[in-house]
Amino acid sequence: MFRYFENLVDPYAPYAQDDTPPQRLLPFLWAYARPFWRVLAVSIVAAILVAAVEVWLIHALGRVVDILSNGTPAEVWDQYGWAMIGLAVFILVIRPALQGLDVLLLNNAIMPNLGTLIRWRAHSHVLRQSVGWFEDDFAGRIANRIMQTPPAAGEAVFQVFDAITFAVAYSVGALILLSNADPRLALPLILWLGFYAALVRWTMKRVGPASKAASDARSAVTGRVVDAYTNMQSVKLFAHHDRELAYAKEAIEGARETFAAEMRIFTRMDVTLTLLNGFLIVAVVGWAIALWMQGSASVGIVAAATALTLRLNAMTGWIMWALSSFFRALGVVSEGMETIAQPIALTDAPDARPLVLKEGRIALKGLTHHYGRGSGGLEGLDLTIAPGEKVGLIGRSGAGKSTLVKLMLRFYDAEGGRIEIDGQDIAHVTQESLRRQIGMVSQEASLMHRSVRDNILYGRPEASEDEMIAAAKRAEAHEFILDLEDPEGRRGYDAHVGERGVKLSGGQRQRVSLARVILKDAPILVLDEATSALDSEVEAAIQETLYGVMEGKTVIAIAHRLSTIAHMDRIVVLDQGRIVEQGPHAALLAQNGLYARFWAHQSGGFIGTEAAE
Repeated sequence: MFRYFENLVDPYAPYAQDDTPPQRLLPFLWAYARPFWRVLAVSIVAAILVAAVEVWLIHALGRVVDILSNGTPAEVWDQYGWAMIGLAVFILVIRPALQGLDVLLLNNAIMPNLGTLIRWRAHSHVLRQSVGWFEDDFAGRIANRIMQTPPAAGEAVFQVFDAITFAVAYSVGALILLSNADPRLALPLILWLGFYAALVRWTMKRVGPASKAASDARSAVTGRVVDAYTNMQSVKLFAHHDRELAYAKEAIEGARETFAAEMRIFTRMDVTLTLLNGFLIVAVVGWAIALWMQGSASVGIVAAATALTLRLNAMTGWIMWALSSFFRALGVVSEGMETIAQPIALTDAPDARPLVLKEGRIALKGLTHHYGRGSGGLEGLDLTIAPGEKVGLIGRSGAGKSTLVKLMLRFYDAEGGRIEIDGQDIAHVTQESLRRQIGMVSQEASLMHRSVRDNILYGRPEASEDEMIAAAKRAEAHEFILDLEDPEGRRGYDAHVGERGVKLSGGQRQRVSLARVILKDAPILVLDEATSALDSEVEAAIQETLYGVMEGKTVIAIAHRLSTIAHMDRIVVLDQGRIVEQGPHAALLAQNGLYARFWAHQSGGFIGTEAAE
């Protein structure tokens, strides 16, 4: 039975991805809730039936009181015995069945699957964001929003169907019941409902913004804490324990103050609600007793009115908290929307096709990019790299080397000009097909917190075990991998490397990263200080490997250590976003220009790009 309800909606079902999600709260929620509309419709009907049964039951028990007070036991049984048996069967069978259907739909069909669907689709949406988008935010805050938004949305939906729908149906039923008994009994209930609605409006007007502020503050705490944990080596290296603690305390105190402000609203609500409920009990029950004393109401009506008001008294606190939870959840969802609902800024063009790579010719035409600042980056750069050509790229920090690589990988869209690969503008090919044709080893060799095997196979998941090990051997990584063991006792290629590969040395991370790119075997190869983390002995061995990997590929290599690119077919010197020199190593030395000065300023084979003029 449980499995039937749990499988009514598939949270992983294919769906049309939207690059521009709704920016308003209710359309945003409906976009995720749409697959559940049939289940939600049945839930509404079930909640109304449950409320109607509860009101009718009070009416029926009031009628029982009247019957018992107006006859002997024998007379009552002879006249109403079968009716009472039917009422008992209804209470024991029909009522639990309706209640069971209601909770099965909510607890088993909606709640687990709705949160899962939101988290799955939100994660899918965020993964499609550009690298630049991630650089503008805390990873911890993004993850926190992905984690806290789905349960908040589920809580909002749950309260709508579990409490709010029930409360509305119950209140309408209570009005009908009291009006049928005596229209005058409905007057204090109508007056109370008016005051109650005013209190709800006052509370909800304040709870939403307060909850969003509290959620923002919690995300800020998460962002700062995760930032410290991620950079723990720097924290320890600079002995900034107290500084990080103070930095976190500032955010934690902000979270405490926003939460305290939220709780003040609930305290005022509770006190006011207690006064209103006291008025409801005295007004309805007192009036019912007064009518009984005048002979206008039976004992059963007094009993029903008393039961109804006591039920409403108990229910109002629950409903108010349900409404508060509803709007608090909406506040959390609103905060989460700041991440989840952001449009995808860097998308495939409508006419994008897979990149068809025939030779590997790269042409940069008037390439300009300043990251929206108007300066820095690249300025009108023209460069053609022939198929299979090996080009070294050097320049001072900020000259535009990394910008060129990021644009070629389409981590950003160029502000001006274009990049063509085999005559195809990369702005009009799919991003995935572009990046599949490019292998890159960067100076920051970041690994996944997974096994060594998983990290190497990331380059080509369908590769065999033998191919994976061969790539590790070519990267001079096989020997040290066999000696690895993680805290869980996993050894060799099964050992996990820690967050960002923290359990490995810089050189080991770099060699695993090299193995990954070797296994990928892409026709275009980008090396960004690929051997900077290696010691001289390993670097010499890796250089031989890299020369072998470069064979038949179009290569762009960024380096400060000029010895690593001196044997390239051509060296391109960038300065202030422009090409100022290019040619083979010997020709550039003969020009006695910027490259020659870099070469002369080398110390231990490194380029003096900061000091060179």
